[in-house]
Amino acid sequence: MAQNAFRNFRVFPPGTGIIHQVHLEHIARVVMTEDLGPSERLAYFDTVVGMDSHTTMINGLGVVGWGGVGGVEAEAALLGQPIAVLPPQVVGVHLYGKPRPGVTATDIVLYVTETLRKYNVVDKFVEFFGEGVKELPVPDRATIANMAPEYGATTGLFPVDEQTLAYLRLTGRDEWLISLVERYFMEQGVFGSPKEGDVEYSQVINIDLSAIEPSLAGPSLPWQRRSLSDVPKSLEPVIEDRNKKRNISGRKKVVIELDGKKVELEDGFVAIAAITSCTNTSNPYLLMAAGLVAKKAVELGVLPPPYVKTVLAPGSRVVEEYLRRSGLLQYLEKIGFYITGFGCMVCIGNTGPLPEPIVKAIRENDLIASSVLSGNRNFEGRIHPDVRANYLASPPMVVVYALAGTINKDLTKEPVTYTNDGKPVYLKDLWPSDDEVRSYVERYVTPDEFTEKYTKIGDLVPDEWNTLKAPSGDLYQWNPKNTYIRRPPFFDDFDPDRLVEVKDIVGARALLVLGDNITTDHISPASSIPADSPAGKYLLSLGVKPSDFNTFGTRRGGNWEVMVRGGAFWNKGVRNKMGGKVIEGGYTIHWPDGQLMTVFDAAMRYKDEHVPLIILAGQTYGAGSSRDWAAKGPKLLGIKAVIAKSFERIHRSNLVEMGILPLQFMEGEDADKLGITGDETFDIVGLSQGLKLGRPWTWSSTSPMVGLLRRSCS
Repeated sequence: MAQNAFRNFRVFPPGTGIIHQVHLEHIARVVMTEDLGPSERLAYFDTVVGMDSHTTMINGLGVVGWGGVGGVEAEAALLGQPIAVLPPQVVGVHLYGKPRPGVTATDIVLYVTETLRKYNVVDKFVEFFGEGVKELPVPDRATIANMAPEYGATTGLFPVDEQTLAYLRLTGRDEWLISLVERYFMEQGVFGSPKEGDVEYSQVINIDLSAIEPSLAGPSLPWQRRSLSDVPKSLEPVIEDRNKKRNISGRKKVVIELDGKKVELEDGFVAIAAITSCTNTSNPYLLMAAGLVAKKAVELGVLPPPYVKTVLAPGSRVVEEYLRRSGLLQYLEKIGFYITGFGCMVCIGNTGPLPEPIVKAIRENDLIASSVLSGNRNFEGRIHPDVRANYLASPPMVVVYALAGTINKDLTKEPVTYTNDGKPVYLKDLWPSDDEVRSYVERYVTPDEFTEKYTKIGDLVPDEWNTLKAPSGDLYQWNPKNTYIRRPPFFDDFDPDRLVEVKDIVGARALLVLGDNITTDHISPASSIPADSPAGKYLLSLGVKPSDFNTFGTRRGGNWEVMVRGGAFWNKGVRNKMGGKVIEGGYTIHWPDGQLMTVFDAAMRYKDEHVPLIILAGQTYGAGSSRDWAAKGPKLLGIKAVIAKSFERIHRSNLVEMGILPLQFMEGEDADKLGITGDETFDIVGLSQGLKLGRPWTWSSTSPMVGLLRRSCS
């Protein structure tokens, strides 16, 4: 229907791959052209705005693209509305040196993410330049560009150079286009990487590629980079926090029976090992390396422990083809890494169920399970609701940790595993050389795979897609019985020409009082829908079986009834500091009666009582995906304002677009320092006088505990 209703609109069906990877491998042109007449053609830079934050992946090809406008603005652009972009600060990242042997693109991006977070590049454009750029082929550049949202930037742009032309040729682009790209960028004077001093940047950050070492990031944030030797130590704070409730010391151990055999589970055991996400599965060097680790494991006769769930989810059909042709797919399959699909899976929480004995052991013993994945985000509760610690790693390192079965080992010293006859297997026994990886890529990754797969897209889609009956017409006909797509209340009394009157917020209550690093996954989870959650109970009321619930991620496209319930902070990682207590997992206290209830139920009661709501939070509120439901859900809950120490840019934009006011505490202040416990009422006054960026606002809170507070926020 959409293809018929919109001009220049093309759908890539399910099973094709992750759109960012498809864009990189097939769609992007780098230089766009338009016929102006019989003998005139206009050429101009290729640019893209995407609804997903990882649209930035295309920056690795030299195309300016970002998803940082958020889903709300991108949807408006699709309907012909302009997007306002303020002139950004441009930060230059000077790359120099050469990566050491064994250092992968994932290691580099984790280092870049950690470094740029320290320099606070939020809201800024990042450009990579310098002699180190030519050491990175386009797949490595795309891995680094993909994670721009994780280091906070709007873009992570690489130059167009010989590596760009080589990649266009590798992926089967037409020779006339490749020649045009080279000529056009030459004529514009921007072909090749600038040298130090060639360009004036707002700020320059230096990164020595030769100083980077193999790393993981975790256990809950993409910028928590850990050297291999430090990975076991990284779980200790999580264990100490959990032991306060478990009333034990050290790591908890439990013996269970799995498939007729007794196995031991210990805090830090690897429940999920997944090669997943566009960040790394677009990189043939990383995928071939993973296959070679699997090959060496099979030759040594070692397997992952039976409690490790292994997943291989490539970002495109081309990956499957070159892994199969190289013979490496069979080795991945022999150690459990079968292809489960082509799309966003474990990284977005589409993990599927864990074996029931493992889930039972985790829940009954409060075990700390971990995952290791080649994704871009590892926020608590995102990967799986029962997996507390999540680590980002390169695809070959994912295979290594699958074999180890735990993150408690120092793999720089300890054996990864043991052979059947008791011989230790170390990391060096499994890790392929750079030359070995390069030879596999050069031999088996050719233009033929890309050309064949992308010219036969229609032959690769599921039969269910081809048998779908699409309605006709320019407007979608709402079906009230559809549990996936329902008409949202945002369209009620909608008038695009109406000016919204901003009013003071008086007599508000705090729905939640939160700390630092509240992500859009905390606000609006994408993982499975629990039957005991408000969203699960709603679906049950419609006769939907729990086996058909699917995930919040799949239902967020259209069912607002599910999302207002699932967008109600229903995440085990949410810690709500309300009424002098820390309440976990989507619950709050309704005032003034002090009753404990779900966030959704409390919001609905406040709505019936005509009480406006606010949220109080710490630093980087709204980090993570540009998930518009993290703003739409709170809007439907009745949230009028969020007061935080700082905001992630994408989410801040989405809040504004949904009519929620983002306010920042004055420097040095937060809810804790002001003694706010959440049982107060709040007035935010002066809004009716007009809004202006950076303007101080007066707000007051009254509480039987602390009396009257008057503070400013901007």
